Amino acid sequence: MSVADAMVWTSEFRSPRNSAAEVKGSIHDDATASRLGFRGGTVAGSIHMDQFVPGLLKLYGDGWFETGGLSLYFTKATTDSEPVKATVEAGADRARLTMHDVPGDQICEGTASLGPDARSELAKRLEAQAPATPGALRILKDLAVGEEHRDIPVRIEADQLLKSLETLTEPLPAYRDDLILPPSHLVRLTHQDVRRHVVGKAGSSVGLFGALETQHLAGPLKAGVDYVARTRMLKLTESPKTENAWYEVLVADGAGRDVARVVYYLRFMKASSPLWA
Repeated sequence: MSVADAMVWTSEFRSPRNSAAEVKGSIHDDATASRLGFRGGTVAGSIHMDQFVPGLLKLYGDGWFETGGLSLYFTKATTDSEPVKATVEAGADRARLTMHDVPGDQICEGTASLGPDARSELAKRLEAQAPATPGALRILKDLAVGEEHRDIPVRIEADQLLKSLETLTEPLPAYRDDLILPPSHLVRLTHQDVRRHVVGKAGSSVGLFGALETQHLAGPLKAGVDYVARTRMLKLTESPKTENAWYEVLVADGAGRDVARVVYYLRFMKASSPLWA
């Protein structure tokens, strides 16, 4: 076993901020989240992704920004500034990732790799999910597996990235000096202007990230650069409390080359929708 195979890296406790707390009616808003049974407005799962990056760079080197993947399934929501620590455990085919709070409760678990991983955390969970039965969905009834959207312009401005470094859990020099997008911003790139195309027909229900996967294909991706996104719905599922959309977003550069893929598992709370009243 090599040194890399045996590596276990654990971060210091960090205090991720709920940067969307002002978005009223969202899961990040204290009043809305509390009404739905949460302890308060939740920190977006994408923000937790950033805390793993120093360990992944130690394991894989800077090449992780070029072809690396990160896949997380979220098990417990955190609130603003709640301390958490991240752990990266090296493995032969993929690294295992976990995050815990101070009492020891697990916040998320997942995988990381250098290159695409067909057995990533999200890929395994997607495969294991049974499709929703016909007529079972109300919030997502107008969505269809296989539905695609193309030619969506996306971009993160340099000043947006630089401003965010004030609260980022791991403000690495590469983000400031080279304008490389951290995982949270790769999610932002493929979510803010893209979500309405994919799940805009879901109406006014409240959604949250159940799992996220970022995969660099020809990175690094950078702020201040124009990209184009296309999407595809992979699966629609449900649980007693949620309706769920699983979809991918592929990001291409100006030459039409795919440079990144982000996969979403979005959970829509039935209790937030009048369709389930």
